Amino acid sequence: MVGGGGFLLNNEMDDFSIKPGVPNYFGVVGSTANEIQPGKRMLSSMTPTILLRDGRVALVLGSPGGSTIITTVYQAIVNTTDFGLDAQAAAAAPRFHHQLLPPDLVTFTPSRPLPPATVEALRARGYSARPHSYEYGDLQLILRKDGALQAASDPRGRGESRVLP
Repeated sequence: MVGGGGFLLNNEMDDFSIKPGVPNYFGVVGSTANEIQPGKRMLSSMTPTILLRDGRVALVLGSPGGSTIITTVYQAIVNTTDFGLDAQAAAAAPRFHHQLLPPDLVTFTPSRPLPPATVEALRARGYSARPHSYEYGDLQLILRKDGALQAASDPRGRGESRVLP
């Protein structure tokens, strides 16, 4: 914490590009737009997200994870809104990620692999599907479903969630 500043610092320097065209620790390749200097854009994406339905909060979620943040958040939104999963099922669901480079690689969370039929369908389309090198995401979410709130923490992570009366 910055003394007297009222805010925290974190380890975001790897979210910039040390050298254009060279991948960072997570394999994300940046350009001059992502250099370590003022006014440049990070390679990572923070996506604290609030979805509204009929003017009311329907879903609140977020996750750490560098280049996998958007993947984690997006898939949880799809799982709750399109597939009707409850909060815990959405937090625990298998995830896949495409880093863009290499263009034919899709990775998935090691502890919750993709179904074999999905891996085969990806292979048939020219992709290689394999476990990610680490468990990614630590999704936390609050879902309003059937008039009640549900809170969930990713079982792959260290969070804990509760709905208090």
